[in-house]
Amino acid sequence: MKNRCLVRVMGVFFLGASILLAGGCGFKNKPVPPASVVPQAIEDLRYTVNDKGVQLTWSYPVKTLKGSALDDISSFELFRAEIPLEDYCGTCPVPFLQPITVDGGAPLDGKVRRKVTYDSNLLRPGNKYFFKVRSRNSWFADSADSNIITFVWFAPAAATEKVTAVPGDRQISLTWLPVALKTAGTDMAVKYQVLRSPDGKDFAKIGDPLSATSYLDRQVTNGQKYVYSVQTLSEYKNELAQGGISKEVTATSINLTPPLTPTGVTTVRTDAGIKIFWDRSDAPDLAGYTIYRRTAEQDSYEILGKVEPIYNLFVDTKADEGVRYYYAITAFDGATPANESSKSKEATIRN
Repeated sequence: MKNRCLVRVMGVFFLGASILLAGGCGFKNKPVPPASVVPQAIEDLRYTVNDKGVQLTWSYPVKTLKGSALDDISSFELFRAEIPLEDYCGTCPVPFLQPITVDGGAPLDGKVRRKVTYDSNLLRPGNKYFFKVRSRNSWFADSADSNIITFVWFAPAAATEKVTAVPGDRQISLTWLPVALKTAGTDMAVKYQVLRSPDGKDFAKIGDPLSATSYLDRQVTNGQKYVYSVQTLSEYKNELAQGGISKEVTATSINLTPPLTPTGVTTVRTDAGIKIFWDRSDAPDLAGYTIYRRTAEQDSYEILGKVEPIYNLFVDTKADEGVRYYYAITAFDGATPANESSKSKEATIRN
């Protein structure tokens, strides 16, 4: 009897001790790591679609939330969600699946920040996809979510061909051939997105997607080179699926606008010759002035000379005695070839 009671007492003791130990040393939830070890969130998750699926890229984080350097990323967690367009709800939570583990490593390759490239295939037409990624540098130190990318996938439409770029004055005109969709269905349409880069490396979208096969880019600077390409898009239920990208074309806008016509032209007879004066222009691209002369018997002008833009005076030392001369002035800029203004009002004097 005593032994049985002793066993009961010892059982209660061990049960209580186990509860105390579990409450004091164990934990139900994942511990919160200090900010000194948690990687900064990835902010440059990007994607490119192709005929097989999508290629994702992002950069390794190199610092913790506290700003200290990271020596290693143990792994990445890539989250994916797939929603049929018919079921998509813009205000509903995105149903991300369990993450895919992607190997990590050192954030830097020497002094160069490393990038991750991941191909995700088995995409189904007519579905909207979402991706986000987290990094971790230990089993419990996860970063916050990256930016979320989303796109609709169809078999990509072919790239357009024969893109041309015609330069103009502060504008470049683009045209290209239309593309027919391979996917059957009368509720799909083709659109085009113009892409532009100053150096052919980092292209950015300009303007909205177009149904037309032409675009006039007015956001250009004369004399600067621009590189263009055009991406085909498939539109379905107000969603756009990316398609092929055309070959690149290059154009440089040209200055075709002359300076303003000079004003205030006057003449004065002096011992040195006939002096011609005019109002000085403050045009920023002014390269100089051209001085023209004709006689009463002449229908056309002859060029007497040119002066730099800092001057507004010219002396005609070759005027003959007793001849009435008519003078006119033009302004020209530094373009190649130069743009010349129309001739000013004439000023006349008899030598």
